Amino acid sequence: MGDDSEWMKLPTDQKCEHKVWKARLSGYTEALQQFERITDEKSPEWGKYQGLIKKFVTDSNAVAQLKGLEAALAYIESAHVASRTVGEVVSGVVCKVFNQPKARAKELGSDICLMYIEIEKAEAVQEELLKGLDNKNPKIALACVEVLRRAVSEFGSKIISLKPVVKVLPKLFESREKAVRDEAKMLAVEVYRWIRDALRTPLQNINSVLLKELEEEWAKLPSSAPRQTRFLRSQQDLRVKFEQQQQNGGEGGDEGDGEDSEEAAPAVDAYELLEAVEILSKLPKDFYEKIEAKKWQERKEALEALEALTKNPKLESGEFGDVVKALNKVIGKDTNVMLVTMAAKCVAGLATGLRKKFGVYAGHLVPTILEKFKEKKAQVVQALQEAIDAVFLSTTLQNVSEDVLAVMDNKNPSVKQQASLFLSRGFRHCTPTTLPKSLLKPFCVALLKQVNDSAPEVRDAAFEALGTAMKVVGERAVNPFLADVDKLKIDKIKECSEKVELAGGKKPAGQVKKAPSKPELPAEAPAKPSGPPKKTPAAAVAKPSAPTKKGKPAAPKGAAPAKAKKTESREVNEAELSPEVCEEKAAVVLPASCMQMLDSANWKERLAAMEEFHKAVEQMDSKEMPCQALVRMLAKKPGWKETNFQVMQLKLQVVSAVAQRGSFSRTSALAVLEAVMEKIGDVKCGVRAKEALTSIAEACSLPWTAEQVVSLAFGQKNPKNQAEALSWLSNAIKEFGFAGINVKAFINNVKTALSATNPAVRTAAISLLAVMYLYMGAPLRMFFEDEKAALLSQIDAEFEKMKGQTPPAPTRGCSKTSGGEEADEQEEEAEAGDDVVDLLPRTDISDKITSEMVSKIGDKNWKMRKEGLDEVAAVLSEAKFIKPSIGELPGVLKARLTDSNKILVQQTLSILQQMATAMGPAIKQHVKSLGFPIVTVLADSKNTVRAVGLATLNAWVEQTGMKEWLDGEELSEELKKENPFLRQELLGWLAVKLPTLRSVPSDLLLCLPHLYSCLEDRNADVRKKAQDALPMFMMHLGYDKMNKAAAKLKPSSKDQVVGLLEKARASVPAKPAAPAKAAAATSNSVKPATAATAATAPPAPAKTAPVTEQVPAEAKKTKPASAPKAKAVVKKPPAKAEEDRSGPIFTLVSNGKEQRVKEEKSLKVLKWNFITPREEFVDQLKTQMASCVAKWLMEDLFHSDFQRHIKAISTMMEHIEAEAEATVSCLDLILKWFTLRFFDTNTSVLMKALEYLKLLFVALSNQDYHLTEHEATSFIPYLILKVGEAKDVVRKDVRSIISLLRRVYPASRVFPFLMDGTKSKNSKQRAECLEELGCLVGLCGMSVFQQTATKALREIAVHIGDRDTAVRNAALNTVVAAYNVCGEQIYKLIGQLSDKDMSMLEERIKRSAKKPSTTAAPASKPPEEKVAVSANASALKKPSSDQAPLKLSEIRSQNAVEQQQSSTVPREFQLDPNFIVDLPETIMPDLLVVEAADPSPLDVLEFKFRLPSISSSSSSHEESISNINLIISQVASSDAKTSIQGLTKIVEILHQESQWKLMSGHVDEFIVATLMQLRLLASRRMVDERMDRQQQVEKLYSSVIDSLNSLVLAGKLAQETSPGVLKDLVHALLTLILDPRHQQSSGQSQLIRSVHVVLSALFKTTDPTNTLSALLMLLQEAYTSTACSPEFSEMVMKCHWRMIKLLPEKVEALYLDQILLDIHNFMKLFPKEMLKQKPNDMAHRTVRTLLHTLYRLVGPKIMDHLSLIENRSESDVEAHLKRAMKHSVPPPSQMSKDLENVSIAKTQHPTESVQSSVKPAASSSRESVNPAHYQERLRALRQLYGLGNNSKSVSEEKSTLPAVSAKPAVSSMDMLQSQLTKLRESREQQDTQNVCPRSPAHTAGPPPDLNDFKARLEKIKANLR
Repeated sequence: MGDDSEWMKLPTDQKCEHKVWKARLSGYTEALQQFERITDEKSPEWGKYQGLIKKFVTDSNAVAQLKGLEAALAYIESAHVASRTVGEVVSGVVCKVFNQPKARAKELGSDICLMYIEIEKAEAVQEELLKGLDNKNPKIALACVEVLRRAVSEFGSKIISLKPVVKVLPKLFESREKAVRDEAKMLAVEVYRWIRDALRTPLQNINSVLLKELEEEWAKLPSSAPRQTRFLRSQQDLRVKFEQQQQNGGEGGDEGDGEDSEEAAPAVDAYELLEAVEILSKLPKDFYEKIEAKKWQERKEALEALEALTKNPKLESGEFGDVVKALNKVIGKDTNVMLVTMAAKCVAGLATGLRKKFGVYAGHLVPTILEKFKEKKAQVVQALQEAIDAVFLSTTLQNVSEDVLAVMDNKNPSVKQQASLFLSRGFRHCTPTTLPKSLLKPFCVALLKQVNDSAPEVRDAAFEALGTAMKVVGERAVNPFLADVDKLKIDKIKECSEKVELAGGKKPAGQVKKAPSKPELPAEAPAKPSGPPKKTPAAAVAKPSAPTKKGKPAAPKGAAPAKAKKTESREVNEAELSPEVCEEKAAVVLPASCMQMLDSANWKERLAAMEEFHKAVEQMDSKEMPCQALVRMLAKKPGWKETNFQVMQLKLQVVSAVAQRGSFSRTSALAVLEAVMEKIGDVKCGVRAKEALTSIAEACSLPWTAEQVVSLAFGQKNPKNQAEALSWLSNAIKEFGFAGINVKAFINNVKTALSATNPAVRTAAISLLAVMYLYMGAPLRMFFEDEKAALLSQIDAEFEKMKGQTPPAPTRGCSKTSGGEEADEQEEEAEAGDDVVDLLPRTDISDKITSEMVSKIGDKNWKMRKEGLDEVAAVLSEAKFIKPSIGELPGVLKARLTDSNKILVQQTLSILQQMATAMGPAIKQHVKSLGFPIVTVLADSKNTVRAVGLATLNAWVEQTGMKEWLDGEELSEELKKENPFLRQELLGWLAVKLPTLRSVPSDLLLCLPHLYSCLEDRNADVRKKAQDALPMFMMHLGYDKMNKAAAKLKPSSKDQVVGLLEKARASVPAKPAAPAKAAAATSNSVKPATAATAATAPPAPAKTAPVTEQVPAEAKKTKPASAPKAKAVVKKPPAKAEEDRSGPIFTLVSNGKEQRVKEEKSLKVLKWNFITPREEFVDQLKTQMASCVAKWLMEDLFHSDFQRHIKAISTMMEHIEAEAEATVSCLDLILKWFTLRFFDTNTSVLMKALEYLKLLFVALSNQDYHLTEHEATSFIPYLILKVGEAKDVVRKDVRSIISLLRRVYPASRVFPFLMDGTKSKNSKQRAECLEELGCLVGLCGMSVFQQTATKALREIAVHIGDRDTAVRNAALNTVVAAYNVCGEQIYKLIGQLSDKDMSMLEERIKRSAKKPSTTAAPASKPPEEKVAVSANASALKKPSSDQAPLKLSEIRSQNAVEQQQSSTVPREFQLDPNFIVDLPETIMPDLLVVEAADPSPLDVLEFKFRLPSISSSSSSHEESISNINLIISQVASSDAKTSIQGLTKIVEILHQESQWKLMSGHVDEFIVATLMQLRLLASRRMVDERMDRQQQVEKLYSSVIDSLNSLVLAGKLAQETSPGVLKDLVHALLTLILDPRHQQSSGQSQLIRSVHVVLSALFKTTDPTNTLSALLMLLQEAYTSTACSPEFSEMVMKCHWRMIKLLPEKVEALYLDQILLDIHNFMKLFPKEMLKQKPNDMAHRTVRTLLHTLYRLVGPKIMDHLSLIENRSESDVEAHLKRAMKHSVPPPSQMSKDLENVSIAKTQHPTESVQSSVKPAASSSRESVNPAHYQERLRALRQLYGLGNNSKSVSEEKSTLPAVSAKPAVSSMDMLQSQLTKLRESREQQDTQNVCPRSPAHTAGPPPDLNDFKARLEKIKANLR
């Protein structure tokens, strides 16, 4: 029992690990209960058990294990971290559970495995189960097979990969255990249920008896497709759908069933289940000799050996080039037909076994086989047909199209016949997508020629091919090519089309056209109902690879207006009707009166008739509308010659209505188009005519309508009609999109319009060209290069306007597009870019590539080879655009890429680059033969050759896309070569290209083993490039696949690679989210915004620092220079580059900066500390920036060309405002990069860098950002190096940056860096650093030295004896500046100097002291003002070295004058009367009233200059602003007199409400100036304790506090104070109160009281939101900083309590969202647990009190104000508020009062126990509120504060207290004024200086009540404030 009692006390997780099985059993039980209670899958509780779950399932005790399995199952089902345990848990289940005798344990183990599959871990589970099949224990193998069967049955073949399962089935069938064999049989049956006959091939070699048994079981299976019954977590929508279908009893319809079945059972190819066989090594050694032997028997032997090998159904890929070449030679040249047949069979076997991997060789075989069809023997022809069909399946129709078209004109009819039949068979494997119009057109043209061939077999084959094409793409796509074919032949083609059966049961596009033929409707109606039936087949055709989208009614939404699809809708074939028939049909649907009056001679009757006509059309049923008859009735006399414009307008409206509502055919359109075109230029009817044209275009498609409109317009002579037609067309293209437009026809008409004499026509034509340019881009201009220069310049100007714009989304033309046409629309949309390329005239250069040229290129003499290459280059230059047929050029050019002469290699690469541009996308077919040899060039040791090779490679990829390069094994084979140059170039290229792709072929996996080997390469560059490429591979392949591939490595390599994978996992970029069109639109929408932001950037710093003139001037200079560059970035590059350079340049990586700091501290990376930057530092920075800087910007930043550096800096300048937050997140990296630029020798880059840094620090200052230590130490030392630069302009900018640096980094922290700079050997650097030190001392006093004043001054004084004059002067000036602050004490601080140095110093001090006494004293004021102004802005403009002595002397002179002048009478303090009235009698001070003997502080003669007068009547607003800025700058002056004068002037302004507007916008600046003055006063008090100095300090303190009191009493102005400034102000005032030096005399205690008054007024008048934010920040600092004393923290909490008390009257003005966010940040930084560890957790309780008070004031609605908090559900704020909602709490005012009183008690009586006071306060929240409660509390408080001896009862004192209601009273300004008046009157009546104590009279009153006690408590609390 003793042991039991021990483990029973342990927590649950420790019980689960206990050595006693009972303890573990208890732990598992508790864990199970706990798991069932947790509802949040992301609860932190789950993490506690993550490492224990394996022990749950592998427990050695069977009873405990059973419970552990139950708990593990519950954990896996609910925990979000469960997926991380899959490997170890499933492995434990397999080894330790499946061998258990208990069935329950096995069942739970199986459920655990299936649950892991459900949470998306199927691969890992399957891998462990397959390992279990090899276990020697048959029980384990049996259980694994059973689980596999259940997994396949429940999840289906889509989730469970069947290939490895099928692979192990034969082995399982041979097991010794019958149970295993039986279970394997059931597994085979289950697999067959999903993949059907695909399973037969892999199992064909098993025991025949067993196979027969399986056949019998398979025959019993139902024919219906199986369905998935258990779903993954990501498939819950499918689960819901499945359940709904089950509830509906299968009413989902055939389409739905088909869809689900296809989803559940994707087609499985038996080929994928087979193991590949390697046959190349099995070929006879003499194969190549025999196959070329002269004896046919030997050739036959070789072919027989090969044929036997090719019978393997799946072959392993390899280098089959030589084999194919040999077979090609046999087929083409061997005269023995038997051998030709065998060779053809070998080709068929190879193509079947290799599939797509054989496509490389298709181009060599197809022409040979086609030519060989001239053979007559059926056996040979059949073998050739099988061979070419197999080859076709390994490639695409596009790749063989040129070869097929080349033989279509062959003289041999057998060749033409077989070519047509081959096309027919090939078309059967195509879809509308793979047989686009661009490919269909040349085939149709060639086949139509053969339709008229004399040989009947050729004609029949052509008909069959055309019929097959029509079956695949539909009649609509083929009909345009059959325009000139007679009806009999068209019928023959259609007949053949009906007989065709497509491969794989594909649904043809044309099939749907027969569906609506059943209803008997008018002639034009049959196409109308074709919409709905077409939806399902169209979707099926459009996306055959996505069965999940078949049959959905939402398919037409794919034709949304957001895409520019072809808007061609239904083509209704309608015969032309006679006038009589039209009249009959119209009479059926139109009123009789209308028919009669249409041809009336009275225009009013015709108008009435047309109105009826229009009304009838609007009300007519669209299905019954005879469109042609109606529009032809409009031509009834007077018809379109109507002279009344009203009637004509109605006619045009009727045309629009009929076209919109009815089934409007092109026949109907042709009936009215000419008439509408005649009216398009009419002033009154033109608008209606354009509307009619738009409606016709929507009904009949824009391409057709536009062609008719343009031809009709230019068939007329009316220029007005021509201009308006072109204008309509421009708008129509924008509305309908550009797809399908016949550009060639348009261009001819546009050229006609450009040559027109009428300027309106020319203008309209140019406008149309501009719209076309939006869609076509730069190639459009090529068609107009022959135009006149003047006209071409106008066209270029219009094109220039369109650059950078995105074509608008089409808004018309999609509504009537039927579902059956969607496939064509998608196909045409996908080829929209290719259409423009197809328009370009291309030249066939194959005849120009002569054999002589080819022989030259292959010549032994390099000069001849060069001559041949020159000829090729000339041919390409002459042709400009070429066709893909280039003869024998690929072979000879490939050979030249390995030429020993590197010049020829580079020339060959240039030719290939030129060829890519000239050939365009058609160059895809040469990728295998010419593209990959380019990759081989990257192995060259010369940089120049590799650079040209890389450029050529990119030029090819730009035309072909990346898919062609990643398909197949070629890329992995190149990467396999152990050449360091090839590997690093190829990996670098892949690292750039892969992130731009949305998807990649699966063959990319083949590169992984070689990528991993590169990670361990001996070459450091290869390793570096491989590491850079890792995240890009992981972006597409995923971490799991890459980790799985790494598992196959050797153990030593695996650990290293896995570590690198983990590291790369954190920096995996996101895949491109949108297609290129969307990206282009985004880039164009972002860039103007960025430019606009940049344009408005300069005024921002100007407002923040109005006195610092230098920085805004620089900013203004920058913007005009950067703005044109922004435009250049948009205009210069092509569209792709534009997209690449769009978007943000910096990426916001969460905690990225913190992670980098940690890595540097833990020495994981190099510390940024060097004398000159080494390569490893540059590489490290490049690696760190890769994750947060745009790729294209990275290229510029680390480019070897300095121009790219300048370009990069300009880009960063443009984004500095728009990406402020991201810039801050990358600031450490940015500053490090600029330190590298400091070591560049190029002055342009350096000046540009300094220019950016100035803008950067201004922006950081505006954001109130402060540099971290990491950033400062990485940047400032290197900046100081440049202060010694030889060029003055550089030194000037560096000084400016150091001045700006003080805005974002404390001067005391900059000081040590400058001290280090004085140790430099560079005399200029030493002098400049000493000058900066002098400035810092003059501005900030001795506080800048921190604790090292003596050491620093001695080091500075050493430089007085320097050999360099500038250094000596700078050192002297700095010491003199320190002398002006601390006086004679300087001699002690600097220590011993040589006599010479001391004499120089004394002379300089004397000269500086004498200077102010001269007559030039007034003239010295402006520099002093300048210093003060700069001090206010925290940025001192650095003068040159020769100006420095004068400036420093001015600082000294002001101090000298200060010493000579005496002001012995201090000014009286102005105390807040509220404070005096509320003071309790026991602590009321005696105030002295002193008459001021001195004249007014505004006495001008005393200060030798007059401050500018400021009033609302100033001459200009700008002058007033500059004057107020000057006065504020005087406040921060180091001269006490000047500062007092500025403060007095400010007080004058604040006392006049009419002048408050002058201070508006400058409140923060004024407070900052006063804070600076307070710091100066503190330093003076520290270093100088002379009496006269102390009096000056006290007087200045009085003025500062007086001015602050005046400011806070000016409520409107106080509201402008920002949170940051408020925080600094409160901090300074609290520090002043706690300073022990202010408590030595009565004057100092008065100062403290005045500060209390200022604080009290501050909390009442400032913005409550800003105040609370400031106090929360201050509280946070108080608890994070070790420098803050406990007294300071308590004072900060008192301020909080004061604000809590004021909340009821200020809650309406609070921005609650911000306050709650600040509280959230505090609680997040200081969790309750952390604060509990401190001796006092009052801070947390204070913040919690604030939170509860806010809740009580606002109520439950406060929950709506958590919008600014991210992850609000995880925030303590929400938790506290929810608890507050559940529990009843007292009114907030009472709670805050109680807590405040208790805390005051702790402050005043630290020895008292706080706990005894807190407990009653806490319990009061549950007590009833009654007078006795308050009376008791009052008595306790009185005793606590020494008032217990007062015998007066509470009732006696009641009469002296104002009545206070239960709700806190709101303070009133009227009450304050009346109290102030009474106080002044009482003072005037007294003759003495002392104020007599006031004793209020006490009278008896009624018994106490609740309000009395509340008021009394309020009074006591106010007294103790």
